[in-house]
Amino acid sequence: SLKEVAVEIPTQSAITMDNVTLELDGVLYYRVTDPYKASYGVANAEFSIMQLAQTTMRAEIGQMTLDTTLAERNTLNHNIVQAINHASESWGIACLRYEIRDIHPPAKVVEAMHSQVSAERSKRAQILESEGERQAAINVAEGAKQAQILASEAIKAEQINRSLGEAEAIRQTAFAEAQAIERVARAISESEAGEMAAGLHVAQQYVQAFGNIAKEANTIVVPASANDAASMVSQAMAVFSSITANNKKLMPTLPHQPGSKSKPAKASEHSDAEHGSGGFGSEQIGH
Repeated sequence: SLKEVAVEIPTQSAITMDNVTLELDGVLYYRVTDPYKASYGVANAEFSIMQLAQTTMRAEIGQMTLDTTLAERNTLNHNIVQAINHASESWGIACLRYEIRDIHPPAKVVEAMHSQVSAERSKRAQILESEGERQAAINVAEGAKQAQILASEAIKAEQINRSLGEAEAIRQTAFAEAQAIERVARAISESEAGEMAAGLHVAQQYVQAFGNIAKEANTIVVPASANDAASMVSQAMAVFSSITANNKKLMPTLPHQPGSKSKPAKASEHSDAEHGSGGFGSEQIGH
């Protein structure tokens, strides 16, 4: 028959280049191109083409490794067809195509291949997991770094604001105290009884200060005449009068000599005597 014929190639063993025994079978498709040669050139054309296909397949498998055999079936089929056509040309038969149907590696090889695939996938999974952990650690470190930077900037801004506020408070307090002192000085100078009123206020504060003695410390220094209120008041008035007299002596000299260093006027011996008449003795009272 000149029709295309499909012949089943039975299962056979073949050894690859890396010494792995495989069980293979396939299907061969051929056609008689020259009936005369097919009739008189070979005794049994179908049997001969089947044997040629088996031997050619074993020869081609022996030149390839297991991985190449499994990955390049088309190349293997093409090489087998070319080899069969070259040998069967004198028989009047043309091999149209050859298809490997099944390849059966040994059970241990299959198990090893599965283990290899599993190991490769586990390797990739571990790599991906480690990369994820690495990136997560980097992100956490970067976040902590940014948090510290922002916290330090916040502390810096807070300290700057606090220092500016304290400076402004000091300026306002100093300005208020200067205005208060100026007004008090103006009131004392403009009023006839201003000095007496100021002296009375100083004496009141002087007496009031003794009410807070020994509240915060166990050892204090008090005047020798702490039990004589009249003496303490007169002493405070004497101190105020002495300071006022010295200021009146110094006031006329200061505006006329702005570039010269004026020597402070010495207080009178009488004022020094009054200042020291209080007799601040050193008495230690222990509680």
